Amino acid sequence: MADNTASPSQTQPTSLPAKDATAVIIFADGTTIYGRGIGAQTSAVGEICFNTSMTGYQEILTDPSYAGEIITFTFPHIGNVGTNNEDIEHLTPFARGAILREDITSEASWRADSHFNNWLKSHNLAGICGVDTRALTRYIRDNGAPNAVICHQADGKFDLDALQKQASEWSGLEGLDLAKEVSCTQTYEWDETNWDLKEGYGKQSAAKRHVVAMDFGAKRNILRCLASTGCKVTVVPGNTSAEDILKHKPDGVFLSNGPGDPAATGEYAVPTIQALLEKDMPIFGICLGHQMLALALGGKTEKMRLGHRGANHPVQDLETSKVEITSQNHGFMVVPSSLPEDVEATHISLFDKTNEGLKHKTKPAFSVQYHPEASPGPQDSHHLFNRFVDMIDKAA
Repeated sequence: MADNTASPSQTQPTSLPAKDATAVIIFADGTTIYGRGIGAQTSAVGEICFNTSMTGYQEILTDPSYAGEIITFTFPHIGNVGTNNEDIEHLTPFARGAILREDITSEASWRADSHFNNWLKSHNLAGICGVDTRALTRYIRDNGAPNAVICHQADGKFDLDALQKQASEWSGLEGLDLAKEVSCTQTYEWDETNWDLKEGYGKQSAAKRHVVAMDFGAKRNILRCLASTGCKVTVVPGNTSAEDILKHKPDGVFLSNGPGDPAATGEYAVPTIQALLEKDMPIFGICLGHQMLALALGGKTEKMRLGHRGANHPVQDLETSKVEITSQNHGFMVVPSSLPEDVEATHISLFDKTNEGLKHKTKPAFSVQYHPEASPGPQDSHHLFNRFVDMIDKAA
């Protein structure tokens, strides 16, 4: 069988001629890609990743887990549904830029309030189009996610040396606690429920349980899913102590998604989670919350050479053998061999066999690496919110 794996030398991204460019991406190693600028005329440094989702670009860019990331969209037609004020996961996008293959597609949805380009400008996000995103994706696959600067200037004048210096001097995501930058700064109540085609978002007015959500960069649709299962949701900053969490008298605690290195965030979050575990508090973690729970239980995490970002990731439940298609966004992972004997791995990725879930064998605590709230993405894993509620009810 022929080996179709491209070597790094074969995957150098191509671009527009420099003389025609109004935007540029320059890697820390000097690799330079030219294209047409979109969005705001500004520059930003970050790690270039790719997302394979075919829809949901607005939810992706507003997901706080993308803090520090410049996102390459592998799907070529971005902008076709425009933007609106409902399909957001946070009021402020924390992604640092967008890379597209084609020019922004004109909006063609009855829900559109604004053109995608205008939305990018309003949030001071720079973007670039005209890039061979297939080649760029292969480059990332073969070489790892590079640190880079994205810059949009309408006059096409770039100080390439200064931009490369900025990219090469950026520390990268490893060792970086970005959760503290995206977490809420004060406690608040959440009662909005899932979206309905006829009614829009609902409101939880008859909650049967009380969940405190530790915010490491929580997506709104996760909070909606919790509220939709009959929970009163109190959101607290990620650095809230166990003592202050318990003052709310919760029936369960949720550990949210978020960006950055889990080991860095864990310096203040892990002691809190460990104290909650000692109280046998029901705990459910997602993404960074999954990693936080693993660290609190004695496991370890490490940066992945290639993260998981997309809405088409197959995950197998090891207990049932059932396979679910999941939405994912993470660049760090739990090291399975580091988990102690009283912790069981429950899910694996069918792409690369990495850990996708765990549970404690005797305590009411479990977590998954992927995003069961499915925003964007398939709804195969919505049942996990019901599992959390059942755990709470059994512990009552």
